[in-house]
Amino acid sequence: MAVLKLKKWDSAQHLQTEEDMALYLEACLQEAGDDAAFVAKALGTIAKAKGMSQLSRDTGLGRESLYKALSGEGNPSFATILKVTTALGIQLHALPVQAH
Repeated sequence: MAVLKLKKWDSAQHLQTEEDMALYLEACLQEAGDDAAFVAKALGTIAKAKGMSQLSRDTGLGRESLYKALSGEGNPSFATILKVTTALGIQLHALPVQAH
């Protein structure tokens, strides 16, 4: 029987266009509920796809602090989230919650 080798899934490898990144974040926002760490980690995945060094330059924030803030383990400020989304070219929008 042949041995099957599996690689860990890395969403960042599949986010190739700005549209991919925006749709990924939208899906994560819908899935996250009130889990802020899930959203921060999604932004970290997008940042990885785009390049953390470039994001660091664009936001003026250190790479290490970005990695920590967007790891899902950190607790980034809303100001950091806004800087990151702006630098990534992503706009946040608000919609009313649909009644179930």
